[in-house]
Amino acid sequence: LIRAREAAVKDRTRKRQEIRSFLLRHGKIFPGLKAWGTKYFKWMHGLSFAYSGQQTVLQELIVAEAQCRERVLRLEKAIEDSMLDWPLAPVVERLQALRGVRLICAATFMVEIGDVRRFTNPRQLMAYLGLVPSERSTGDAVRRGGITKTGNARVRRVLAETAWTYRYPAKLGKRKYFASRHMPEVVREIAWKAQARLTKRYRALVARGKRSTVAVTAVARELAAFMWAIARIDDQPATT
Repeated sequence: LIRAREAAVKDRTRKRQEIRSFLLRHGKIFPGLKAWGTKYFKWMHGLSFAYSGQQTVLQELIVAEAQCRERVLRLEKAIEDSMLDWPLAPVVERLQALRGVRLICAATFMVEIGDVRRFTNPRQLMAYLGLVPSERSTGDAVRRGGITKTGNARVRRVLAETAWTYRYPAKLGKRKYFASRHMPEVVREIAWKAQARLTKRYRALVARGKRSTVAVTAVARELAAFMWAIARIDDQPATT
């Protein structure tokens, strides 16, 4: 289900790129700020072209995008329903205490990683995901390069997407509070520790002149360690 949803999202992205390319070729530029919202679709449906064939093409592209979007929603509902009888569902729920981690991210992590206890420490998990720096050594000379990018690309991608949320100051929003208040105290403590550390880490790296993409990669690497810590917690009674 996770991989089927990923394929559906890619199809939806391709359809949206086709629509934007078609509109750009005909000089149709959305005047708003955010695409693919209610205003964007209303704007598209109100467009007119000199030739009926062009109007037909746009309508067909809109229908194709809508079908892809509906497919993504169906698969997300199926993923949510599958949590009812999946043995790893409690771990998926606990992982969502972390900032930026929601159902798809947590489920992807557990589907692709499985039992995290096979990694004796978080550095092994980081290396497995290809989030550690590459190294080229000759004699006494040691040169560090970019991340190795070996291992599971799906988890590496969702971690990087989640890591962008840590560029904002640390705080506990209402949505996250109500989603995590029934979880064990140790889980909430790790989640807050992660948020405080990773937001500070991002700002420190950017202040040192690092590119934002480099800072996000560093945050993603440490986020994997916090997810490892939460996933290793044994089930225990929830506290209120």
